[in-house]
Amino acid sequence: MPILSVENLTTSFRTEDGWKTVVRDVSFTIDSGETLAVVGESGSGKSVTALSIMRLLQPGLARHEGRILFEGQDLLTLSATRMQAIRGNRIAMIFQEPMTSLNPVMTVGDQIAEALSIHRGLKGREALKEAVRLLERVRIPAAAQRASEYPHLLSGGMRQRVMIAMALACRPRLLIADEPTTALDVTIQAQILELIRELQREEEMGVLFITHDMGVVAEIANRVTVMYRGDVVETEETASLFAAPRHPYTRALLSAVPALGQMQASTRPKRFDLVDPVTGVARPAPKTLDTVRDEPLLEVKNLVVRYPLHSGVFRRLSARVHAIENVSFDLKQGETLALVGESGCGKSTMGRALMRMTHAESGSVKLLGKDILGTDADIDELRRSVQMVFQDPFASLNPRRRIGRAIAEPLFIHKVCGEAEAKERVGRLLEQVGLSRDMAGRYPHEFSGGQRQRICIARALALEPKLIIADESVSALDVSIKAQTINLMLDLQERLGLSYLFISHDMAVVERVSHRIAVMYLGEIVEIGPRAEVLGNPRHPYTRRLIEAVPVPDPTRRHGERRLDVTEIASPVRGLDYRPPARLYDQVSPGHLVMQEAGA
Repeated sequence: MPILSVENLTTSFRTEDGWKTVVRDVSFTIDSGETLAVVGESGSGKSVTALSIMRLLQPGLARHEGRILFEGQDLLTLSATRMQAIRGNRIAMIFQEPMTSLNPVMTVGDQIAEALSIHRGLKGREALKEAVRLLERVRIPAAAQRASEYPHLLSGGMRQRVMIAMALACRPRLLIADEPTTALDVTIQAQILELIRELQREEEMGVLFITHDMGVVAEIANRVTVMYRGDVVETEETASLFAAPRHPYTRALLSAVPALGQMQASTRPKRFDLVDPVTGVARPAPKTLDTVRDEPLLEVKNLVVRYPLHSGVFRRLSARVHAIENVSFDLKQGETLALVGESGCGKSTMGRALMRMTHAESGSVKLLGKDILGTDADIDELRRSVQMVFQDPFASLNPRRRIGRAIAEPLFIHKVCGEAEAKERVGRLLEQVGLSRDMAGRYPHEFSGGQRQRICIARALALEPKLIIADESVSALDVSIKAQTINLMLDLQERLGLSYLFISHDMAVVERVSHRIAVMYLGEIVEIGPRAEVLGNPRHPYTRRLIEAVPVPDPTRRHGERRLDVTEIASPVRGLDYRPPARLYDQVSPGHLVMQEAGA
């Protein structure tokens, strides 16, 4: 008998106009030791299905029809008290963002101990001792020390491991993982996936894995259920689904998945060939033209950014964060340079330093030969030539301001034109990014995530910049929206001659968009060169570690059992007497430079 059997589940929400159905007749099963991946884009009903299983939707505002059988019991018929005894005990859930799921004023050890106290009756020291054992089990180094720390002191990967430890505290029969790796770097993601697999083998758990990342699906799932606008459109064994998807929407999802290694022979970025999710008809993308000119647009020399750390009653300077240490690179006109590395390596700090949103301690940055780290009088000129697109478009837009006004704002700040001309420019910009002029009167909440990112791109284009810094600008988007946004960026690069500094941790996307790649580690560039050289012939150990951790969207190439690497990225905090060592680089091939390792 399956651990979980969902039969014709229909979930509706109460609205002003009556009940609105968001999940319709969903059915699937999960056996002991099996992983079922539920995939689909935002709004497909994945998370609502999971919350329905856990009975976490508010009674009165949500209603359910059908049956959810867990170990033979219909969860929809249980009382709130009996459901509470199952939730967090026999069925556990890991959420996407651990920081919002953990209590910031309780130590991680106390939070795990609380679950043990409620469901297993352990008290005091006994509960804390078991909490430390669970932290050790999820491979957290120095578990006893970490148990006494608060969530904000842990990295994203460590916080996610704490969530897994808490979920596994009561040895559940079913684990629901809702996008548990979406926001994580590729190396941390690989560790979390291997950890879930290892614990699943030990406990014979069933796993319901919710994601929109088809590479993760290929890596971890036995079977796949595809959801589209509240309906299950296809369920199949993982290998069969990837080899011969039947539904048009499944084909559309797979067509939009970037796979690392597909472009080794190409020297240019490449648009995605997209498939219509309704008809299944492919729309082949035109060949990307060569836009790179020999003239350097941006020249960065020996850039240093350090943040002071103060401690003690008198807040004396005690240490410094070496966020960027002696970094040099250039960027040509019409070129895309990708800056890659894990969280904390200095990628975003680099973007902010170039925009003068962060103070650079030393070094030079020249735009078309002119130093842009000079006086404050140069800031206006810098902001007209260099624009930034951030990761979260909703946080980048004022929710109370119509998007037409948001796009026009840079024009007014820099006194480029008046109201009438600004309105015409906004209309043209909206059309440039694939939106209609009449959308200018809407508010940000009336758009999808992909549309909001297009709006942010339109705003960045308002001042006709020469360089756009894209800081994780597609990381949070669904696969097809991500593909459409990347195609748009390449279209704009061809038409407008734009240069991009593309900051990302997604190596497969980086391969699609970049001409050259710079790999950052602890504030330094450890390898830089043409895309095909860096990805096809990685020479620095850290570059190889990044590439090896990328999940491949092909079940036939699924990684076997791997040794779990639990090392965290080293701290960039240094004492006041620290002197950075002189760095030497070897030239592997024309333009391909690799930092020499210490002692080499």
